[in-house]
Amino acid sequence: MSVVKYVDESNFEAEVLKSTEPVLVDFFADWCGPCKMLSPILDLLADEFAGRVQIVKVDVDKSPALAQALRVEAMPTLSVFQNGGEVGRMVGAPPEDSLRESLLSLLENPKVSTTD
Repeated sequence: MSVVKYVDESNFEAEVLKSTEPVLVDFFADWCGPCKMLSPILDLLADEFAGRVQIVKVDVDKSPALAQALRVEAMPTLSVFQNGGEVGRMVGAPPEDSLRESLLSLLENPKVSTTD
């Protein structure tokens, strides 16, 4: 069983930007209702995509500087990072099927690095 990791400012670079596989980052807050509804879907997809896509969570209340630096303004925000840069973003809680399709599409059509 794959586990969704929690990351913050101290390990975001190592866990997300330097990851060898695509990373879906869930920017969430404990007080956010849609975030709570999305959580079990992300757990399911973490198992389904284990070894192909990493799924991590960032608590914006515990990592406000990181959320601000990445211009996260609404919860939940789902950002996809690959090759050191952000390659996609969704705001809100998408349905499970839509999120699965987005991840499959990412794997079929990898993005190029967006690092400077």
